[in-house]
Amino acid sequence: MAKKEKSIPEKLAELHKLQDIDSKLDEIAVLKGELPMEVSDLEDEIAGLETRIGKLKDSIGELQDNISGYQAKIKESETLIAKYGHQLDDVKNNREYEALTKEIELQRLDIQLSEKRIKEVEVSISAKEETLQSAEERIAEKKKNLDNKKVELEKIISKTEKEGKQLEKESAEKRKTIENRLLKAYDRVRTTYRNGLAVVTVERDACGGCFNKIPPQLQLEISLQKKIIACEHCGRILVDSSLVEEEVA
Repeated sequence: MAKKEKSIPEKLAELHKLQDIDSKLDEIAVLKGELPMEVSDLEDEIAGLETRIGKLKDSIGELQDNISGYQAKIKESETLIAKYGHQLDDVKNNREYEALTKEIELQRLDIQLSEKRIKEVEVSISAKEETLQSAEERIAEKKKNLDNKKVELEKIISKTEKEGKQLEKESAEKRKTIENRLLKAYDRVRTTYRNGLAVVTVERDACGGCFNKIPPQLQLEISLQKKIIACEHCGRILVDSSLVEEEVA
């Protein structure tokens, strides 16, 4: 037995009911506001700062290793200077004396160079430590803000979760009753507008979505519910206010 074709009033009633359910879901989303996005953005910022802090700490560690290397070179040079100093006491000619004094001078120059490098590295470490401190202060502030946002979001979710799940279930069930062609048109229009309205009533002789005036003849056709009519200005499906009154009744 062929499935009975639904009447236009039935189709319009189903579309309007779906719109009512989806609008309630939109209200819950508005209640949550931008919080989910803000939480996600903060988590991304914190992850970025943690990566930066890790790199700064690694860089400071490498610079400190460089200082240790320069300090080891200084100690090595000092040991050689002491060694060459002792050897000066046993020189047999001017050539040996000059060679040793030259080596001592070279080691002293190496010490001076290492000391200069240490000072340069210390300046670099100091700058990186300031940047690190600033980053750690920022991440502490971000984490505190994130915790507050999460608490706020959790409160809203706990208040609306049960209602939201029920509405999502009702929306899914209602969609199964609507023919695919109408559902596609509904979704297309709904995603076009920020308020998510795809099905609206005629209010004060105007479209309840874009508020453009609707000619009397077209209003009559809408009230007769002989065909599905869309607003020529915004594309929203128009239903007569009597349909809403019947649903409420």
